[in-house]
Amino acid sequence: MSKKLALISLLAAFILGLAACGNQSSQGVPTPVINADTLVYAVPDTNKIPHDPYGDMVRYGRDLVFNTAKYIGPDGSVGKYLGNKMNCSNCHLDGGTRPYGLNYFTTHARYPQYRGREDRILSLGERINKCIERPHNGTPMPLDAKEIIAIECYISWVGTNTVVGQHINGDESLEINYPDRPADITRGAEVYSQHCQSCHGVNGEGQWTPDGSTYLYPPLWGLKSYQKGSSPHRIIKAARFIKANMPDKIAHWTKPTLTDDQCVDVAGFINDDRIHPRPEKKDSKANPDYPNIKFKAIDYGIGPFVDTFSEMQHKFGPYKPIIEYHKAHHLPILF
Repeated sequence: MSKKLALISLLAAFILGLAACGNQSSQGVPTPVINADTLVYAVPDTNKIPHDPYGDMVRYGRDLVFNTAKYIGPDGSVGKYLGNKMNCSNCHLDGGTRPYGLNYFTTHARYPQYRGREDRILSLGERINKCIERPHNGTPMPLDAKEIIAIECYISWVGTNTVVGQHINGDESLEINYPDRPADITRGAEVYSQHCQSCHGVNGEGQWTPDGSTYLYPPLWGLKSYQKGSSPHRIIKAARFIKANMPDKIAHWTKPTLTDDQCVDVAGFINDDRIHPRPEKKDSKANPDYPNIKFKAIDYGIGPFVDTFSEMQHKFGPYKPIIEYHKAHHLPILF
């Protein structure tokens, strides 16, 4: 690492430390994070994508991320792999280039990678297929399909400036202070009504584009939304994403709109399977998620677990006792 990069990393760590020391109560004013956009990863300029066969695949992959339903949705022009009309960019914001917005900054550098949900090493192509299967409730594509390779090329291009193993600000999800109680579904419904339903619909149905071909804002529950067990179905994962990005075009990761408690509550409301149906993996009983329970995410709500806490607590919290138990017993703390 150059001296300049090292200095930037130290400065980022120092500012992050100051932000952590200045955190307010999760019940009060939303906690600011970092006030300098220059400290996050610099995405390459699309104008500099090369005009050669590789560049053509990068541009096609980018188009696929923004217009997934057009190409491989239920009415797709090149294949019908998705079970809904959501696009990758509905979750991977700004085409996977937004800090703290499920971006692709280090994705290419991290794969192949062990995944606890499958309990095996996945290639990047396999991980793309898992998104097609779970959030999109679809059917996996052949790993040598042009579309898989194009998305891999685009993800690789987004990570052009990534150094393997280097910490990248904005790559991870925002930290939150967990309340000392479970997610409050009633309060979450109020937060949803005030801040979310104008875009995602009264019944979580999402908002269509004018031509009805895909979603401007994706459905958050219902049979056309993401599956049970997918990443946004976990409350900690969802709450961190919400803190940095929602409400859309209002919140910013340096200046969240919602408090940490509100983020947890509304994530609990959205993902409460007792009131909101959603698709389920077809072979979930024969082929359950997290076959090695040691590596199960702590906010995954289906047992068995390696610890002593109930399914309800794993699903809705409070999470602090689970985290402390895992620390005390030298167990992984996975979100």
